[in-house]
Amino acid sequence: MKYDEILAFARVLRKRQTASEKLFWEKVRNRRFLGKKFYRQYIIEHDDNLGDKKFFIADFYCHEPRLIVELDGEIHFSQNDYDLYREKILKNLGFQLVRFDNEVVLNNWHIIDAELSKFFI
Repeated sequence: MKYDEILAFARVLRKRQTASEKLFWEKVRNRRFLGKKFYRQYIIEHDDNLGDKKFFIADFYCHEPRLIVELDGEIHFSQNDYDLYREKILKNLGFQLVRFDNEVVLNNWHIIDAELSKFFI
């Protein structure tokens, strides 16, 4: 995909948020979480092995600690290999990555709060 196509797709994803994404966004948007700026459906560009531009869309991103937050639903149970591949690339690019299960976001925000806080100490 080209950048303009991935940007259009990211915009679609913002409009089709899951319940856990909506809740997470409400908790962190407008610097509500420790005064930190978060972005949703954030595009990350990287080069593949052949030097071609490729893109990942992170569910949420905070620039200050280079933190990517991924919320995992049922689809992630069937794409574990891809998630590991993607995580390896992102970590090699200098990003930190944390994953939360949708159910934890929806039912145990105190766990999310405690885990996220560790990245800002």
